[in-house]
Amino acid sequence: MRRPRIAGVRRLVASLASVSAAALVTACGSAGPAGTASSGGLTMWALSDQTILKQSVDAYNKDHPKEKITLQLYANDDYKQKLRVAFGANQAPDIFFSWGGGALNDYVKAGKVDEITSADVDTSRFTPSVLKTATFGGKVYGIPANGLAPVVLYYNKQVLADAGVQPPKTYDELLAAVVKLKAKGVTPISLAANSKWPTLMYVEYLLDRVGGSQVFSKIESGDRSAWSDPSVTKANQILQGLVKAGAFGRNASSVAYDQGASTALLYTGKAAMEVMGTWEYGNIAKASPAFISGGKLGYTTFPTISGGAGDPQDIVGNPSNFLSVNAATRHKAEAMTYLKQYVLNASQVDAYLASGSVPPVNGLESKLSTSPDKAWLQFVYGLVQRAPSFQLSWDQDLSSSQSDLLLTNVDKSFLAQITPEQFGQNMSKAG
Repeated sequence: MRRPRIAGVRRLVASLASVSAAALVTACGSAGPAGTASSGGLTMWALSDQTILKQSVDAYNKDHPKEKITLQLYANDDYKQKLRVAFGANQAPDIFFSWGGGALNDYVKAGKVDEITSADVDTSRFTPSVLKTATFGGKVYGIPANGLAPVVLYYNKQVLADAGVQPPKTYDELLAAVVKLKAKGVTPISLAANSKWPTLMYVEYLLDRVGGSQVFSKIESGDRSAWSDPSVTKANQILQGLVKAGAFGRNASSVAYDQGASTALLYTGKAAMEVMGTWEYGNIAKASPAFISGGKLGYTTFPTISGGAGDPQDIVGNPSNFLSVNAATRHKAEAMTYLKQYVLNASQVDAYLASGSVPPVNGLESKLSTSPDKAWLQFVYGLVQRAPSFQLSWDQDLSSSQSDLLLTNVDKSFLAQITPEQFGQNMSKAG
């Protein structure tokens, strides 16, 4: 799917080798594939918000009391670094959660991940476009583990109505809405800019809307000169223009996503809109069920830009998250049993649908049509089915050596510490 990035892999291998085992114990305090978990079974790492995924582990453990999986959950903002340190110290878990893309491919190229064959898991039941995100050199290295997660524009229907604003379909409408919402004393758009990756969503969509999906395709292929494409500069000009217009309020840089504050601003009516992945629906449903049951939550696609080359049906986000197997595991058979029989099985699919998430498995149409969340689920399913391009988040699609620099420069652009031109110049120097 993607051109191998040998230089980035060599840097990863070198950096992994330089990390000590002591550092892992300090940072994570966990058992790796050596099988030192108290149960004598497997270890697995995932994110703390993966409650349905945890249910699959519980089900496996109930059926395999002598080969239990010890699951450790981490906050989103800390997870990637913890995993990197753990692999460097040869103490990574037997099964690990990832976003696929370039970050996973780095580990694959370093020989850290086991291939998952059709004999191990029936991969034909997964949505092909999603499975590609964890497929390298024609081989599968990760199994989809949760729902489709395109990024959408959420809005508080009551807040917009009170300000006399319709959900914006274009960038010009969005700017006009910002003016009216500010006049009402409401933060137009909630943004957890402290976490950086939520801000990246804007750059991703703006580049696609301005220049089309082919611009990032060139970047992804290793063409550094593509960072100097005029549409990259334009995307950052628009982002900085939104900041100057007050679209994100005054305190966005102090808000971190893992704290749930940006989500709360939307359902409490302190903010009118939020651009976020479809997992936010489940977060809102859990934090404020009445906000959804009362019909106050709205959602739509990211606005178009007049004169832009991008297809308005293009989407960005995460096709899914994935579970992969550590090549050093002593429990490969058990790990594959878990992936084959417990991940996105029938009960898991039903649980995700009940939470408002669409799993990337085939043949869901009948279940979607009878769900209490029918409108939302069909909206998400339709977005993915119609999208000419479903771009994986850049910080996951690019190599690890590029993704850290990317987030740093996105933040600098947001804070106007660099010019729109400097964003592309800085990124063109990345390995």
